[in-house]
Order: sequence, then C-alpha cells, then structure tokens
Amino acid sequence: MNDRGTSDGPGGLMEQLLALIGEHQDTIREALDDEEYATLLARLEALAATDADDDRAVRRACQGVRLALLRLPLDHPVYRALDSLRQVAAPPEPTAVVGARELLALLMTLPTAPEPVYGTASDPASGTAPEPAYGPASEEDQLLLGAPALSADEARVRCGGAPPPELIRLRDPRDGDRYPEFQFTEGSGTPREVVLEVNRLLLADIDPWGAAAWWLSGNTWLGGTPASLLGRLPDHRLVGAATALVEGD
Repeated sequence: MNDRGTSDGPGGLMEQLLALIGEHQDTIREALDDEEYATLLARLEALAATDADDDRAVRRACQGVRLALLRLPLDHPVYRALDSLRQVAAPPEPTAVVGARELLALLMTLPTAPEPVYGTASDPASGTAPEPAYGPASEEDQLLLGAPALSADEARVRCGGAPPPELIRLRDPRDGDRYPEFQFTEGSGTPREVVLEVNRLLLADIDPWGAAAWWLSGNTWLGGTPASLLGRLPDHRLVGAATALVEGD
C-alpha cells in the first residue's frame, strides 16, 4: 500500500509542517512582520490552489511555503522542525493541498491577518510569484546586509555585464543593490556555478532575503553555514541540502 501523503510516513512531512504552523500560529504572527506574514499566507494560498494531481506543481508550491518559513527566528519551533525535516526524503504530497486549505481557513481568522501580497493580481493556481521583496524588512535582514558584499557596479564587472537573475541581490536603502560576496569565486572571480544552481532552487530572484538567510545561517545537516562551506564541501552536498529543503528529496 502506498502511504504517500499519510501523516505518519515520509510522504506526510509537509502535512506535519502545516500542522505545526497551525499549532504555533500566534508566535509565527508575532515573529513575522506584515510583509513576511503576508508572503507566508500567499505561499499557502498558492499551495491550496494547486492541482493535487500535478506533482511538479505541488513540489513547487511546497517549496514556496518552506522558503517563507525561513524568515522565522532560528530558535522558533517551526524553523527547528524545518531544519530537521529537510533531512528526510519525501515524495510529492498531494494531500498537502487539502492541508493548506484547512490551515488557511484557520490563519485567516486571526484579527491581524494581512491581505496576501499576491494572488489577486494573478491567478494563484498558476504559481505566479510576487514581485521580489528587495527591501530589508527585519533586524535579521539588516544582519544579512552586514555580510561582505559587492556593489552593483562591482558585480557587473565580475559578471562581464548584467548580473544573472539567479544571483542574490539585496537592496540597501543607503548603499543601493548589494550582492553577497560568497556568491563569487575568490579574488576577481565570476559567480560560482553551484551558487547559481542553489539559488535557482531557492527562488532567489523572487525571495532574495530568504535565499540569503539560507546561505548565511547555520545548517545542522551540513554542519555549518552553507556559505562558509563553499569549496570545502563537494558541490553536490550543497545542492542536495537545498533540494531537501525545497522539494523534500
């Protein structure tokens, strides 16, 4: 018997995560600012509107929810669960679509629930993502801006032209666009191929702050901060860790 989508097997990991979100809904709302919480609701809305029989669409929608949760503090129970669940293989979970609908109904009863940042201007079933959120929205984002970075002009020189959209671009209200330096090989090097590959998985062109948080935060599976492990771990280990997060593979 195939247990895909059951809550007690690997296929139920997303459902477990959704249940945990419901359990900690109050502290999640307190931990996220309006924009971050609206993004989470929008990602859940996209999952709820997904065709449950479309494995690829379910994977991508689940990926969006996981990425939105990266904005939680590292010590939050849901973030800790997210870090542990990504170590377990899991196939697409069609029943997560139903779980997302039930969770949305619960979350939208909160008196301070903001409107989703997308879904009205575009069909959420299409998987259309919101415009990139480039402005720093929290103290954690400000910490990300403190990491070594290149200016837009410096990044353009390194890339030999316009930087590819896969590169994380953080907008500093004082200094303009900043490209975290770990994305480039040492010296005057070009963008690292493994970084571009991982950033595509993390949807860095849509949520650059979430992608930067993944690279610059501790990762128990890898045993360190992914950015600090570039060149020290095989590239496939980094790609595997990102894949485990966004797809559950």
